[in-house]
Amino acid sequence: MNNDKLKGTVDDAAGRVKRQVGEWTGDTGTQVDGTAQQVKGKVEKAVGNVRDAVNSGTTRDVETDRDIDDNTDRETVRERDSIDRE
Repeated sequence: MNNDKLKGTVDDAAGRVKRQVGEWTGDTGTQVDGTAQQVKGKVEKAVGNVRDAVNSGTTRDVETDRDIDDNTDRETVRERDSIDRE
């Protein structure tokens, strides 16, 4: 989990608590602050997810991808051969 996701999770949780306290006490300002903090947390989590996706996409091992493609091709040929034999 990267820093953006962690900060987002904390802000989201704190915002939920703040919003709930505002609802219990009838304090509209606290409710609004809590909702804003929740939105901030959700945005931070989304940024963290995008960063993870970009990082995982750029750090993939090319050799592993080739091996996966080769294995897929072999399986396809085996399936075709077994159908032809039937």
